Amino acid sequence: MRYALLLSLVGALACGERAEPGRDSERAAAEPAVSAATDLPVVLFLGTSLTAGLGLSESEAYPGLIQQKMDSAGLRFRVINAGESGGTSAGGLRRIDWLLQQPVSVLVLELGANDALRGQDLDATRRDLQEIMDRTRAAYPEVDIVIAGMQAPPNLGERYTTEFRSIFPELARRNNAALVPFLLEGVAAVRELNQADGIHPTAAGQRRLADNVWKVLEPVLIPVERRKG
Repeated sequence: MRYALLLSLVGALACGERAEPGRDSERAAAEPAVSAATDLPVVLFLGTSLTAGLGLSESEAYPGLIQQKMDSAGLRFRVINAGESGGTSAGGLRRIDWLLQQPVSVLVLELGANDALRGQDLDATRRDLQEIMDRTRAAYPEVDIVIAGMQAPPNLGERYTTEFRSIFPELARRNNAALVPFLLEGVAAVRELNQADGIHPTAAGQRRLADNVWKVLEPVLIPVERRKG
């Protein structure tokens, strides 16, 4: 059941309602979720429709919920949600320079699932994700990075799915990045936590995603805030 959902999930991520090029990132930069304080350090979420919160308001998507958690914890950061339906690692690489025009303190990277749907060469996925992180660190050497792990649909074969799953911990180790082992943990295959399409998380499902990310992100943010003074 879980694998069947993963198969349909990745398909929906790729064929979901696509944003106009740059539209999501421009909207997110102009209207950051919850907090409008533009002088605060930025936590940039770069991802797919899971990050964009397809079918929900921006404040219901997990980056917006993370903003609420940060505010409640007294951690002074500003979330920018640069999620995009159909987003791929190559698409993220094309967008990253535009997004880095403003300082970024933490990058949360949620890309790769749509690469798997297309059966993309995994070396290309790995290379694109690495280049996104390299460009971010070149622009802001002190940036902290959090990588959200995903899984590939089983119809691509055991060898492909195993290698795909290994990309995220491998990149986390190589780049001294924090890792969310599986973003959809506790949400994949849980009917009541997904919308009518059976694919995209409901508001309750997004709250679970926020919990999954927050466990990893909060310990990253605390020392970042201390450094920023």
